[in-house]
Amino acid sequence: MRIFMGIIRDMQRVQARQAHDAARTAVVRQREQNRRTTDLALAAAQQASAAADERERRRLYAEARAAEVDQANAGLSSHLDDLDNLLLSTLAVDDHIDLDRFKKPLVVPDFDPGPLGRPLPAPSWESFAPPPPTGLGRKVLADRHERQVAAARAAFADAQARHADAEQRRLRQLAAREQEYRQQRDLVAARVAAYNAEVDRFATAVGNGDPTSVVEYFGMVLGNSVYPDDFPQHYRLAFLPRERHLVVEYQLPSVEVVPAVKEYRYDRARDVIQAVGRPAAEVQSRYLHVISQLALRTVHEIVEADRGGLVDLIVFNGIVDTVDRRTGKTVRPCLVSLRAPRAEFAAIKLRHVDPVACVAHLDARVSAQPAELAPVRAVVDFDRVDSLYRDDVDVLADLDNRPNLVTLPSDEFEGVVGDLFTIMGLQMGYAETTGDLAVWTAVDPRPLFGGRVVVHATRADHVGPDQVRTLADAVARVGATKGILVTTGVFDPAAHTQNGGRPLELIDGSNLLTLLADHSRLQARIAHA
Repeated sequence: MRIFMGIIRDMQRVQARQAHDAARTAVVRQREQNRRTTDLALAAAQQASAAADERERRRLYAEARAAEVDQANAGLSSHLDDLDNLLLSTLAVDDHIDLDRFKKPLVVPDFDPGPLGRPLPAPSWESFAPPPPTGLGRKVLADRHERQVAAARAAFADAQARHADAEQRRLRQLAAREQEYRQQRDLVAARVAAYNAEVDRFATAVGNGDPTSVVEYFGMVLGNSVYPDDFPQHYRLAFLPRERHLVVEYQLPSVEVVPAVKEYRYDRARDVIQAVGRPAAEVQSRYLHVISQLALRTVHEIVEADRGGLVDLIVFNGIVDTVDRRTGKTVRPCLVSLRAPRAEFAAIKLRHVDPVACVAHLDARVSAQPAELAPVRAVVDFDRVDSLYRDDVDVLADLDNRPNLVTLPSDEFEGVVGDLFTIMGLQMGYAETTGDLAVWTAVDPRPLFGGRVVVHATRADHVGPDQVRTLADAVARVGATKGILVTTGVFDPAAHTQNGGRPLELIDGSNLLTLLADHSRLQARIAHA
């Protein structure tokens, strides 16, 4: 279940990040336009010849520097807009997660027998029969013609017998090919059905209020929320089923999230760009606004995602993990803590509230000086939640429960590898398994560098040159452009030399873990017996 939920959680995080990136495209394009304006202005100034009017050269240079300042100020403005709209930006998103959309459709190609599906052409008597004698020699050659006909009939009968044998072989091979297809089709159908059954079991467990599943579900909800890149987005969740309380400990960004620079100005007399500092009072005010929005946003996302009414009360503790510049020590003060009854919070019109005033309305405990890390006492201490009902899950770093790739069932291991390369851009077919070797024939859809790709995956402790040669033969056999050999173990030195410059990529266990963490966001481990 943990592997399955990790894959689903990572899929929906990738989808959320893609949606966020699409929304930011216009801002990025504007910044690029500003950069091009700056570059063009600088180029124009540099290209002005020495004989050109000095006043024109200076004007062009001043325009270039002014464009540089405008670009820097546009970046500041864009970042402040992100901070000012932390709460509003989530109100346009439906935070509920429909688990049914994670179900996989059954996609199996139609049976293609190839040449085996076409009967072999039967021998024709006309191609064996000798031509009859003609002219004056008909009578003289009659006996010879009869002997030729007899020999032709014998050859025709032999050809018919050989054709019948060949047809029987073809039919036997066709039946074997059909049987292999049915087995592969049934295997794929069983895997899809098992995966979809896991989705149903998880949805049922969430609906029934199973603490582990409830924490997993709301962890997916919070993981689906896209923040600016400099937000840590680490959190812990605990669910108390009897009380129907959800406790959230959320890591806040540090005060450095508020730009210390208020604006940039160009001093033409000294030819320098000056940074004008943001007043400390404004930094304090903006930071309080940020953490207030983050608290309201988190509670809102949980309430909106909870269509089944699992939670009656949300407790939010916002902590910041940073270094106290006065002592140099790492500290984790709680800067905001609140209790939000579901019914009361759902009645608030968040689109029209002042976040700081709204948090105060909820009787939250908020730091009087959050920029100075002045702590408040948490409404509920996360680490003291009743252990009988507590399901403490660190959604980002649950290292003790990382799946062991070596001991996973074969179908789950194939699913992990297949999903990894799918996320990386390959169109994966279904796997064929022989012993401990899983084989895919995938397609790289890129127009210039793409083509067929053969992927082999094994969980052997050591992989030698024989497996590399097997991959190379498979690549040559199907006319692939590349071969990939994945193992949870290590490659013997001879395996790398066997590559011989061919289009083969060898991925050992260490690299596999890195790829899973970077692309699938799956924290796994490899522990051989």
